[in-house]
Amino acid sequence: MRCAKIKRDTKETKITLSLNLDGKGETKIDTGCGFLDHMLTLFASHGGFDLEVKCDGDTFVDFHHTTEDVAICLGKAFSDALGDKKGIRRYGNMILPMDEALILSAVDFSGRAYLGYELSIPSQKVGDFDTELCSEFYLAFTREAKCNLHINQLAGTNSHHIIEGAFKSVARAIRQAVEIDERFSDTLPSTKGVL
Repeated sequence: MRCAKIKRDTKETKITLSLNLDGKGETKIDTGCGFLDHMLTLFASHGGFDLEVKCDGDTFVDFHHTTEDVAICLGKAFSDALGDKKGIRRYGNMILPMDEALILSAVDFSGRAYLGYELSIPSQKVGDFDTELCSEFYLAFTREAKCNLHINQLAGTNSHHIIEGAFKSVARAIRQAVEIDERFSDTLPSTKGVL
């Protein structure tokens, strides 16, 4: 079972998170931020990951700490669940349309953290969610998951569609990358012999 459970307690957030990479997209998510709940739900659904998240955060301030700390926990869960990474495809990519938005995502679970983020989100908020937190989410995620992640907006004018398209595109790219390739199930996908 490629699963992980993460617990993180700080003065800003208290989080419990569980992840099953080989699930069916089942979720139970409560972060205190409706928009973030929506994004994590569709992320798990499109990735085929079972995901449970409970976060009690300082949302009376804003959603910054909640968003960043949930991403930290999610990235760590991916890193833990992948273990030695033997047999994974390692790379994944997706070009995903979301109405007028078109988002390209590519990921490499290389053991090196890098975020290439090229989203141009026209509004500062979607509901009560600050759209600048989208980049904060992915930056925290890539650091902890130890992956290269590129997210490029090829088209789009609606802020909700752009962000939702990104979460769906990233999820499907990650699903490809973490999938076990049965031909190489005992092999590390690296000519260096380490990831």
